[in-house]
Amino acid sequence: MKDRPHDPRRLDVRRFAATAAQLQGCAGAGELPRLVADAPLAGGEGAEWSMRGEQRPGVAGEPEVWLHLQARAHVVLPCQRCLQPMTLPLQGARSIRFVDDEAEAERLDEELDDDVLATPARGRVDALALVEDELIFALPLVPRHDTCPEPLPAPADTARATEADAAPHPFAALAALKRGGRPGR
Repeated sequence: MKDRPHDPRRLDVRRFAATAAQLQGCAGAGELPRLVADAPLAGGEGAEWSMRGEQRPGVAGEPEVWLHLQARAHVVLPCQRCLQPMTLPLQGARSIRFVDDEAEAERLDEELDDDVLATPARGRVDALALVEDELIFALPLVPRHDTCPEPLPAPADTARATEADAAPHPFAALAALKRGGRPGR
């Protein structure tokens, strides 16, 4: 039987792991719609990714199926301080253990620190969707420049705030009475 190339969109994870195969590539914006909906790729670049399969000896004699993913991309997000666009590097890496069914995945997920997923019924996984997940997980909650490139604009009410600060405080008269003086002196 001739060895078929591995398709990352329909990856047979068991065969991929059994042969310790490796893949790498670059995914464009059209292949990462969930990511680019919130964080467009910078400068038309793509997201670089790599994946490697591994079989480890299992406790019950059945081999464990592992998929190791890495991804890198640059995205454009608005800075939450100055609202100017900024380019951010994203990096993600994850090792995922694949098991036969959802019940086993849930059980192992509670027992172990490892990421565990159930192998789909047909045994094929969209590994690029997993790469996209990693990049989404790498997005910062509050993107912001270390130092914004332009000074932040002053609020329009600055003049009114300065006038309010200059006005006497409503409790100043009470404070003067407590000190034994008269208000307004």
